[in-house]
Amino acid sequence: MSTLTGIILASLFGGTLSIAVAALFAMSARAEWVPMLVSYAIGALLGAAFLEILPHAFELTKSIENTAATILFGILMFFVLEKLVLWRHCHVAHCEAHVPANNHGHDHGRSGLMIMVGDTFHNFVDGIIIAAAFLADFQIGVVTSLAIIAHEIPQEVGDFLILLHSGYSKKQAFLLNLLSSLATVVGGVLAYFMLQSMHEWIPFFLGIAAASMIYVAVADLIPGLHKRPELLATLQQALLIGLGIGSIWLTKALLGGHA
Repeated sequence: MSTLTGIILASLFGGTLSIAVAALFAMSARAEWVPMLVSYAIGALLGAAFLEILPHAFELTKSIENTAATILFGILMFFVLEKLVLWRHCHVAHCEAHVPANNHGHDHGRSGLMIMVGDTFHNFVDGIIIAAAFLADFQIGVVTSLAIIAHEIPQEVGDFLILLHSGYSKKQAFLLNLLSSLATVVGGVLAYFMLQSMHEWIPFFLGIAAASMIYVAVADLIPGLHKRPELLATLQQALLIGLGIGSIWLTKALLGGHA
């Protein structure tokens, strides 16, 4: 098997397998569980951003200041993007900005859109990492691909739950995640031909991916948890956020820190 074939197969298999496993879990969840499991999704997003993506970005970058500025730019970019989505909805009969929040069960796809943009960047970088590993050694490429599949599963579960919470159907959530996973193949193939010139861009892509996760968790999802201020609900939310963070940390630890 050629190196390029290995990269393409690993990228396709890695993306589809992690999404299939995540979909199996997320789609079997009852509708009434989704708001509760959003707390887990918050933890998974923050865990992926702060425990995996940002350390990797800072390790690879030549300038921590530039990478930090990229994250700040990403947060502002997603703020503007969300405003544009809100503006579009305010030109229809039922505008979220003009109707009480409790009249809506979801956020018109805003948080789902944000997370798909960021996840596409993340998948693109995964493809670059797979290609780099295969170019170094075929066996290392296989091991790296397995590690990426393992660390993607808890994050993809969180992505599915956010899409469902954001108003997408289960079929739409699956197709969007599947489409986003194709960025892994694009990143892998481009990296095979242009790895040296693309290597310095990896921290930038990782910074944008982390920014999307932080923004969605903090700006879109956490405020919704405050609608249930009672002590029992707060404890439940904190526990599920902790489980989300813990799933990322445990996966990373089991893979020896190379997730």
